[in-house]
Amino acid sequence: MAQQKDNRFKVTNLLMSVTFFVVAAAFIVILAQAFILQVTEGDKYRKKIAENSQRRVAVPADRGDILARDGRKLACSVPSYRIVMDPCADGLKDSIFNKGISKLSVQLSNLFKDKSPEEYREKIEAARRRGSRYLRLGNRRISHLEYRRVKEFSIFSRGRNKGGFFVEQNDERKLPFGILAARTVGKLYEDKQKGGLVGLENSFDKVLRGKDGVANKLKMTGKWISCEVTPPVDGRSLLTTIDIDIQDVAENSMIRQLSAHNADHGVAMLMEVKTGAVRAIVNLHRQADGSYTEDHYNYAVGELAEPGSTFKLASLIACIEEGGVSLSDTIDTYNGEFKIYDRVMRDSKPGGHGNVTVQRAFELSSNIGMSRLVMKCFDKKRDVFIECLKNMGLADSLGLDVKGEGRSEIKTPADPTWSGTTLPWMSIGYEVRLTPIQLLTFYNAVANNGTMMRPMFVECQIDNGKRVAEVKPRVMRNSIARTSTIRQIQKALVGVVENGTAKNISGTPYQIAGKTGTAQIAHDGRGYKKDGEHSYLASFAGYFPADNPLYSVVVMVYGPSNNVYYGNVVAGNVVKAIADRVYAAEFRKGSGQAKPQVPTSGKMPYSKGGWAPDLVKTLSDLKVPNTVSSSSSDWVSATARADGVSVKPRFFTQGVVPSVIGMGAADAVSLLEQMGLVVSFEGVGRVVSQSIPQGSHFHKGTSISLTLEN
Repeated sequence: MAQQKDNRFKVTNLLMSVTFFVVAAAFIVILAQAFILQVTEGDKYRKKIAENSQRRVAVPADRGDILARDGRKLACSVPSYRIVMDPCADGLKDSIFNKGISKLSVQLSNLFKDKSPEEYREKIEAARRRGSRYLRLGNRRISHLEYRRVKEFSIFSRGRNKGGFFVEQNDERKLPFGILAARTVGKLYEDKQKGGLVGLENSFDKVLRGKDGVANKLKMTGKWISCEVTPPVDGRSLLTTIDIDIQDVAENSMIRQLSAHNADHGVAMLMEVKTGAVRAIVNLHRQADGSYTEDHYNYAVGELAEPGSTFKLASLIACIEEGGVSLSDTIDTYNGEFKIYDRVMRDSKPGGHGNVTVQRAFELSSNIGMSRLVMKCFDKKRDVFIECLKNMGLADSLGLDVKGEGRSEIKTPADPTWSGTTLPWMSIGYEVRLTPIQLLTFYNAVANNGTMMRPMFVECQIDNGKRVAEVKPRVMRNSIARTSTIRQIQKALVGVVENGTAKNISGTPYQIAGKTGTAQIAHDGRGYKKDGEHSYLASFAGYFPADNPLYSVVVMVYGPSNNVYYGNVVAGNVVKAIADRVYAAEFRKGSGQAKPQVPTSGKMPYSKGGWAPDLVKTLSDLKVPNTVSSSSSDWVSATARADGVSVKPRFFTQGVVPSVIGMGAADAVSLLEQMGLVVSFEGVGRVVSQSIPQGSHFHKGTSISLTLEN
């Protein structure tokens, strides 16, 4: 019996020992595993926990707008929203849901008009029954104004947790003015994160896109809560040089002309002479249905073509500069045909123009006259002719704000394709290729008395309402020719419009100067015929007013196909339409800077007008009879009459430059500074001219200079 107890005791001890060792071993294994997890693999698991409980997400910055010179939006980001509902939101109680679902269904049906109220109700209730946490509603995205309305809908007005309402936002890039300057303004990639695809959207992508912020999302009680770490820096806006009103006229004039002549595509540009600011740029291309659009290619900036007769201006400058030619010299154009080696050059007039002056040959755009003139001056020194062209800036890169500039092609005698006929054909605009904007820059330099300006598309950037990174006008070449040469050339260009090939656009109250061009288009090594027929480039380049140039202009129509292809008719009429619009809008408002007439009659004293209280008090103190209009205004004009001085109110629009011509310095400076302009002036007395024309739009901080005389 004792033996049995002893055996049982031993067995029990053994079991206890085994159990102890097993537990101890397990404990050691657990400790080892814990050590391994903590020390060797701890970082990995801690990272997984962090990934499942917090996230770092980008907070997108708002893209800046692209603005016309008066601040109107050419391109902007417009938010749109997709309505989403969480029918099983934690705070959405049955009582609230059941009470509001009928009204919500009616509101959604009225907004989208795609389903009946009953269908909306059934859709939402079914999603709630099956426990759905994500339900898209509506057949389209909604605007910001609609979003503000939807936030007040039944149930939705309680927010995301208690009403299950939230939206998915998407910013769409819009062009409020449609195709106007659309190719130059540019567009974005389909994936907007890639930024600008073409135009200013591409060139200034970093400025416009800003810098995205970073936010942490923390998971707390099963919900993701955003905690912003670094706020986004919104992109700056671009204030361009584009005048949307002039752009509109240029665009519509070109569409009418291209349609009338069934042309392939066309370009029109208007540039401010003194600054090089591009006020309008049109790039229209014919689509399959015969309509025209801007969304194809920036021909004005990138397309190289043989310019034809508009290039004769450069040839004439070279002949005057280096060949000692005068406009009064004579040149024989023969009978309209002139054989040069194995080629025959012809003039457009059968029988030719005979023996004429150089000026007349230029006015009539005689191919023979110009080629013979160039050969006479440069046949033995062809390198000098090429050097002359380069000195005019025709081979210079313009360094444009918009990418894609084509590089001009001007042959040299060292070129393997140079032949005995190259010089005479180059003189009339063949075997040389320029872009429209290069040609415009050249003509603008002639209008600017020889000073070549770099074309500008952007005036400044706008950062939180302030003008920054101002772009100043830049001179490319101080002079492309001697002053005496420029004077002769300007006279010749006036002659083209008054007496020559562009006479059809003469007779305007302002005078246009310029040169027509009609060139056959070469087709990729297939010569000058396409499908067995010639295709043409009709063009006009020039400036206005001729006596005081303010704007230069170029119009090019490619491939007119209704048997009318001459530059004066096809391109010249567009130039006149644009110039008429600018004249009507600006010159008639006083931008011609003519010295004002003193508004007086009889023996009463002349007054400059100005601040109303001061003027009325002065007239009263001097006992001068005066009549004051009943309309109230702080600023007035005054006209002296035989029986007294008539005082009338003057009203000014904020953001639009007023005319201060005729005012005294103190009043003019006071008015302009009150409107936000920075004023400088020269002289004493009353204002006789102002640097920014009346009616021009401006931004606060813009500088204006005044000229005063007694």
